[in-house]
Amino acid sequence: MPELPEVEVTRLGLADALRGARITGLRQGKPLRWPLGCTAQELAGQRIERLDRRGKYLLLKLPAGDLIVHLGMSGSLRWIAAGDDASAPGAHEHFVLQTDRGQLRLRDPRRFGAVIWHPTGSPPHALLARLGPEPLGAEFDAAQFHRRLHGRHAAIKPLLLDQSIVAGIGNIYACEALFRAAIHPETPAGSLSPRRCSRLAAEIRATLADAVAAGGSSLRDFAHADGELGHFQLDTRVYGRAGQPCRVCSTPVVQITQGQRSTYFCSRCQRR
Repeated sequence: MPELPEVEVTRLGLADALRGARITGLRQGKPLRWPLGCTAQELAGQRIERLDRRGKYLLLKLPAGDLIVHLGMSGSLRWIAAGDDASAPGAHEHFVLQTDRGQLRLRDPRRFGAVIWHPTGSPPHALLARLGPEPLGAEFDAAQFHRRLHGRHAAIKPLLLDQSIVAGIGNIYACEALFRAAIHPETPAGSLSPRRCSRLAAEIRATLADAVAAGGSSLRDFAHADGELGHFQLDTRVYGRAGQPCRVCSTPVVQITQGQRSTYFCSRCQRR
């Protein structure tokens, strides 16, 4: 699933092209995870003010509301500028937003993604209402992070995937940040001292920033808006490296299952 870095890379690649573009129509293919919630006529004529991100969601800001875009398990966005050779939408391109500058196409083979209309003045959308602080934003600080973990008996790794704790972190970057912070993934979250929480918060920010700089991770279907792939997966320190030597101490990387997700760690560098 595209995580925060992949969604941020997508936003950076599309922001300039979409800012100020006027919507002229849309085409919908097979149903996505949730219905759009409006008609093409309601969107036609509106100009895209900017492209924001909240956690793993993209927000196309329009005068009358937001188009919330979720890439699901296998989604990616592709931009085709006006004047470029635009072939007919492919079998897996289930949403095409047409503008006076070109087309924004959502490719989603598994159809777990969605584009949802959220009009201005409505209560916060359920997908966004419970999201925790942005880990790359100023509101994410070590003291607040420690307070959110206080009293939690659950292991720290699954809690990092809880979007109400911190928005946007997924499996890859949780494993990598815990390794960088030298924290065992099964450590009870509430047992982390303020000092260790501070280090983990710093490593979460650093890991995500490095991933954005590397263009995200392309493990299955993710690609940038221009079709290029991300490269962070080529330099992971533990994720996907079960049985291979730790890049720091050469101890074989361990793989376990936590909450039905694979966790990777070094038993020597990340002691309990």
